[in-house]
Amino acid sequence: MRERTAEVGFWFLIFSWVWTSANCMLSPKGVNFEVQALMGIKASLKDPHGVLDNWDGNAVDPCSWTMVTCSSESLVIGLGTPSQNLSGSLSPSIGNLTNLQIVLLQNNDITGPIPPEIGRLSKLQTLDLSNNFFSCQVPSSLANLRSLQYLRLNNNSLYGAIPESLANMTNLVFLDLSFNNLSGHVPRLPAKTFSIVGNPLICPTGSENECFGTALMPMSMPLNGSEGALPLGRPKSHRVALALGVTLGFICFLLLLLGLLLQWRQRRNKHMFFDVKDRHHEEVSLGNLRRFQFRELQLATDNFSSKNILGKGGFGHVYKGHLRDGTAVAVKRLKDGSAVGGDRQFQTEVEMISLAVHRNLLRLYGFSMTATERLLVYPYMSNGSVASRMKAKPILDWGTRKRIALGAARGLLYLHEQCDPKIIHRDVKAANILLDECCEAVVGDFGLAKLLDHQDSHVTTAVRGTVGHIAPEYLSTGQSSEKTDVFGFGILLLELITGQRALEFGKAANQKGAMLDWVRKIHLEKKLDLLVDKDLKNNYDRIELEEMVQVALLCTQYLPGLRPKMSEVVRMLEGDGLAERWEASQRVESSKYKSYDLSSSERYSDLTNDSSLLVQAIELSGPR
Repeated sequence: MRERTAEVGFWFLIFSWVWTSANCMLSPKGVNFEVQALMGIKASLKDPHGVLDNWDGNAVDPCSWTMVTCSSESLVIGLGTPSQNLSGSLSPSIGNLTNLQIVLLQNNDITGPIPPEIGRLSKLQTLDLSNNFFSCQVPSSLANLRSLQYLRLNNNSLYGAIPESLANMTNLVFLDLSFNNLSGHVPRLPAKTFSIVGNPLICPTGSENECFGTALMPMSMPLNGSEGALPLGRPKSHRVALALGVTLGFICFLLLLLGLLLQWRQRRNKHMFFDVKDRHHEEVSLGNLRRFQFRELQLATDNFSSKNILGKGGFGHVYKGHLRDGTAVAVKRLKDGSAVGGDRQFQTEVEMISLAVHRNLLRLYGFSMTATERLLVYPYMSNGSVASRMKAKPILDWGTRKRIALGAARGLLYLHEQCDPKIIHRDVKAANILLDECCEAVVGDFGLAKLLDHQDSHVTTAVRGTVGHIAPEYLSTGQSSEKTDVFGFGILLLELITGQRALEFGKAANQKGAMLDWVRKIHLEKKLDLLVDKDLKNNYDRIELEEMVQVALLCTQYLPGLRPKMSEVVRMLEGDGLAERWEASQRVESSKYKSYDLSSSERYSDLTNDSSLLVQAIELSGPR
């Protein structure tokens, strides 16, 4: 009897333990705490593509949900929704997912503060919130993440001082706080690699007390004159440090010699390429681009069959292809890979696109290079270019055209003000704005782009571009700047409004080069309906039409100094500051040009008639 009683007791304990384990993740209402937390996150986000549609608040556990990773014990350890156009804010309920080890929310449009509740995630190892619109201060609670190794908060709108408590994150290996609005001095950050560039309010003069500048600094470097300096009275430690420094310096010197030797051998064998114009013989950085075998791209494009041609241009043809895994790609094959012009085009595009990564910029899958061939591999854009899409049916509606304008503006803003070093596109037009499957604008064709040197805001080269889009100062002096692209963007806005290419529109209006003056005239006379694409059939917002025309006219002012920056253009297209900027421009125009005998139309008239200046850029007849 005693044995049976003991056996019953044993099984009762086992049952109690199992029941407790099964319910440890349940709330008093019987709902999984992790499900509740994830549903809170979903509720605070706007999900235009429905990637979170299968998140169900009535589910027992979330391990089958998209973008959620679970451990073998069915605990949520990963949350990853990068590049999904999510907007809204990040819910504080993320702090209840206490088993999270990795959070990837980069390349979205999430706004608001970073919730301090993230500091509860004691097991978190990777946190990437970069390329969003997070604002407010960096929460000091992040210092509680003692397991965190990788932290990216770059390209947001964070402000205020960097919390001193971040110096206690001893396991942190990588930290990126670049391109925010942070201010004040920099604490002694323990990360082996970190970046705080692009924060102009940090050490604006370099003379502030306890201010450490915006250069990259490893932990082993002293951060100011007092902190981190060696204490007096410890000569032995000083000698050890000195010996260690000399040893490391000698090792670095040997590694440098070895690198130079390898570089010389590779250049001799023509396996690497150098000497990109205006870059002072720096090696082209290929980042994480994939290098394809030429044979692989031959197979993908059916040996570059003419049936797969998507477009033709001055530097070569673009072919549609399919990789072995079924991925659709667009392969750009330069006409003569061994020629100087083609090689320069290849080197420039590879370097520019590998440096510039943004949701509104055409990204590069990879490249292929042989002694005689140069090829670039892009993602296939099923909707083609804006130029080809506006000629197709069904037509682009007004809302889509405005969204395209805003997306293209954001892409150019990144090139001009957020990419380091800066990039000038130099051929902004509808044919070079591609559309993804959601008709989101993607700025493509960096073949004419130029890197901006930080010491000089312009470059002097041969005039390149497309007739009708060339800024006056670029044509007359050969000097291009960010304002050259702003001018081309203004013409792009008119192309979106009219549904025609710039030259076609000018000829249709019978203006013979005075197109911009004619647009100003009909704007003044309140006859903007004459501009609008006839296929829209009055299905457009007249207030938005006037605003877009005003932005186009501001962008195409004759003097580059009067044109807005792309950051201002983006704000005006979003409805912020346009009225004030337009009113100011009208005052300047009326006072400045009254004494001029030469009208802007006469100054500009040659720009749309000299066909000899046309550099053939890829004109897409279909999807790319």
